[in-house]
Amino acid sequence: MEETEESNTNKKCTRSFRRNGNTQNYQYQNQFLHRSNRINGFGYGFSYQNQYPALLPLPPSIPLQMALAPTFPQYHNFGSKTHLQKPSWKQNNPPLSASSESRVQDFSLAQARTNFHPQTWLPLQENDRMVMDAKPKPLAVARRPDSGGIEGKVITLLANHFLVQFDPSQRIFHYDVNIAPHPSKEISRIIKQKLVEDNSVLLSGALPVYDGRRTIYSPIEFQDDRLELYISLPISSGKPIEIMKSEEKRQQLKLFRINIKLVSKFDGKELSSYLHKEGEDWSPLPQEYIHALDVVLRENPTEKCVAAGRSFYSSSMGGAKEIGGGAIALNGFFQSLRPTQQGLALNVDFSVTAFHESIGVIPYLQKRLDFMHNLCHKKARGLTSEEKKEVEKALKNIRIFVCHRETVQRYRVCSLTEEVTESLWFPDRDGKSLRLVDYFKNHYNYDIQYRNLPCLQISRRKPCYLPMELCVICEGQKFLGKFSDDQTAKILKMGCQRPRERKAIIDQVMEGPVGPTSGNQGRGFKLQVSREMTRLTGRILQPPKLKLGNSGHIRNLTPSRHDRQWNLLDSHVFEGTRVTRWALISFGGTSDQKSNIPKFINQLSQRCEQLGIFLHKNHVVNPQFEPMHVLGNVKLLESKLKKIHRAAFNNLQLLICVMERKHKGYADLKRIAETNIGIVSQCCLYPNLDKPSSQFLANLALKINAKVGGCTVALYNSLPSQIPRLFRQDDPVIFMGADVTHPHPLDDVSPSVAAVVGSVNWPAANKYVSRMRSQTHRQEIIQDLRAMVGEILDDFYEELSQLPKRIIFFRDGVSETQFYKVLQEELQEIRCACSRFPGYKPPITFAVVQKRHHTRLFPYEPETTSPRNDENIPPGTVVDNVITHPREFDFYLCSHWGVKGTSRPIHYHVLWDENHFTSDELQKLVYNLCYTFVRCTKPISLVPPAYYAHLAAYRGRLYLDRSDSSVLKKSTISRALPPKAMPLPKLTENIRKLMFYC
Repeated sequence: MEETEESNTNKKCTRSFRRNGNTQNYQYQNQFLHRSNRINGFGYGFSYQNQYPALLPLPPSIPLQMALAPTFPQYHNFGSKTHLQKPSWKQNNPPLSASSESRVQDFSLAQARTNFHPQTWLPLQENDRMVMDAKPKPLAVARRPDSGGIEGKVITLLANHFLVQFDPSQRIFHYDVNIAPHPSKEISRIIKQKLVEDNSVLLSGALPVYDGRRTIYSPIEFQDDRLELYISLPISSGKPIEIMKSEEKRQQLKLFRINIKLVSKFDGKELSSYLHKEGEDWSPLPQEYIHALDVVLRENPTEKCVAAGRSFYSSSMGGAKEIGGGAIALNGFFQSLRPTQQGLALNVDFSVTAFHESIGVIPYLQKRLDFMHNLCHKKARGLTSEEKKEVEKALKNIRIFVCHRETVQRYRVCSLTEEVTESLWFPDRDGKSLRLVDYFKNHYNYDIQYRNLPCLQISRRKPCYLPMELCVICEGQKFLGKFSDDQTAKILKMGCQRPRERKAIIDQVMEGPVGPTSGNQGRGFKLQVSREMTRLTGRILQPPKLKLGNSGHIRNLTPSRHDRQWNLLDSHVFEGTRVTRWALISFGGTSDQKSNIPKFINQLSQRCEQLGIFLHKNHVVNPQFEPMHVLGNVKLLESKLKKIHRAAFNNLQLLICVMERKHKGYADLKRIAETNIGIVSQCCLYPNLDKPSSQFLANLALKINAKVGGCTVALYNSLPSQIPRLFRQDDPVIFMGADVTHPHPLDDVSPSVAAVVGSVNWPAANKYVSRMRSQTHRQEIIQDLRAMVGEILDDFYEELSQLPKRIIFFRDGVSETQFYKVLQEELQEIRCACSRFPGYKPPITFAVVQKRHHTRLFPYEPETTSPRNDENIPPGTVVDNVITHPREFDFYLCSHWGVKGTSRPIHYHVLWDENHFTSDELQKLVYNLCYTFVRCTKPISLVPPAYYAHLAAYRGRLYLDRSDSSVLKKSTISRALPPKAMPLPKLTENIRKLMFYC
């Protein structure tokens, strides 16, 4: 009847039913085997009457860093500029790109002035491609070029890194542990604990640490290299766990065989040499010792908290807060051991995440899905096919337990039954068919209430049904569903602490009973963790002078406010556009809201005029007012947009779309406008039009200006004048950005989307073209990078009649574990894209941009009463010492002003640098570029090429997220063979070179 997904020894569920009226009163009790400390540490006491069994996922192992190898040959020399003309033979050759979505454009266009012999530039033949696709030589990550930058005012800071001192001579013994039969992660930890308690002599009195999988680390060698031990635990009984004496109770014990084998012995001398920059420069980071120490520092938090990824969460850190939709949010902390210039450091940060609320499945669904709200009053109603899909999506892979009988078993929801509970039959052990509702009445004296709902199917192999109303969500499961706007706002509010408050929380973690310094394991491994944040010095870079417009004249401005923001009250955008042919379409809205449209148009036109942008007050087509349901009908929406385009004689510069509310049809609107018709669109919501603020109108005007070809600002002192050693006015440079966006965690079918952008104007470098591709599901390496880079180089040549002399490439979305793979593969693809042009080998700088890290910087104010103590670090703060990598070229830059919460600096890590930047040069370049973003009048947190790549990848994702589900029917496909990515639709020619994605 029921099949267990995994069993647990440390919980008990007891139930009592009040038969009359078919109402239930459940009581759940948690009892842990030898884990009373854990109960007290975490509490498990959310603000509910009942306490349900916990699910405690174990953390993954520490990320492994790349091995270093001899340096790849670098290119420095360039030939003279060559203007190329398109040879006649090219038209008969196949495209160079293997992309199914669009081919690489031919290099050399109409503006070429000089002929060259066709044999000097041939398309890649099959043999050539095989050579290029051959496995490249190993690469070594770029080393820091100097001792750090010196420009800027010095500032004293604190970083949430805590120095970890270790004894290099301390040996660590690595044992492989194999437990049979294979238990759950929670049971594995209980077995390890009992193993240590009962076998102290065999283990030489050691207190080893366990990673929850196959590895045990010990500071002392066990008596034998191989051990075989047996541990018995009461797994199947739901009764209180107690000392077993009677024969009957002994039969309830489950026996586990534990085989332990010595794998290796190592010490910390290599790590010490690496951190102190001794020995060979190319020697790899000794990851094994770091991983062992990381497991040591995670042992105690894992015992006392709910682990999720590299973070730990506990109700003792502020309790659980309901955020709606069946989710609760818990406070916690992140910790990671990192090699830095000061030595090993533990990075600890405050963290918040959402978990599924541990309540009955029916109440959970009523909270999560709107159509389930009134279900309790309409028990006779079943689910429609679409509603059933939504329910199945919400419950799939969630772990539950049952409350109609005493058990500690847990189950994973696989699917819903095809038939409703009323109609379900199943075979008993004798082969007779039993009706499910009769079975529960006869065996448990319980009348199933929701008979028109399907049951939960908990096995993929055979029918195993559980009525929803008798199931409860297990505690401690991370919420992976899509957050609503309200849920997102509540999560952000919980995690939005000002610097002083965030620092206090982190300090409390380091001092508290569940933090990384709270256990005794560190002593055995001779570890000492400082409880004081790292004190260091940073530098505040000077803001650049900016170039703005002023009625046709150039005006310079240096942002002098503390937040480095500037206004355009007395200035115009640097390059304003003329929008004379535009139209407006409205979706939904009340009659009063619609009547405000003429006023809104007049206000927007006036605001544009104040900014130096011309938006004609009269639209070429009368405003079209459509109901909201048009956005949900793809074919109807497309016909409406085409009708407007035809009415404007197929010559529309801009379409303004006003919506009553956010709608999933937004994705269809963008896809149709940009790939089918060729219209730039700007969307806004009616609530913002009721009383439009000057700031709202200005933001709208800046986005419109950028989308149709203008730009907001430029650097007054061009990059060649600021970095004359590397940049020259007549030798153009291209700045490129790349990012990959992946589907939602619960989506195991949809493709990932990669985007690459590149600047096409020099020396302003503030206009970017984009390329987007879909690729294999969750593939991080950009598969079609060669083609995309090649196409962008073609666009660059079209604009400037020459190729860039240098390539500066910013790669977003890469974790440290992927550094080496990304460098090895993507750098080679960039080279291959360049090799299409004869003798073209520009020096390349390849830098990874990391947003999702946990390093935070706090102003150091000895006087805690100072009002400045709660302020964020100022824009332009850069740190390239103490907490950065001991050998490699990286730095933290906070280029923006943190209005809310605590500022998060961006981590820039240079993997490859043939341009030989100094620290000062690259830091100044990145900071100056942050002032050139087209959508606002302040420096942004992320270097614009990476930001634009992120926006472009998101736009590509919209092209796939169609509201018409019949277009993208998702089938069940094996994870071993990911589905072929559906290609993105091609952009229209008039859209392709615009910044439509802004």
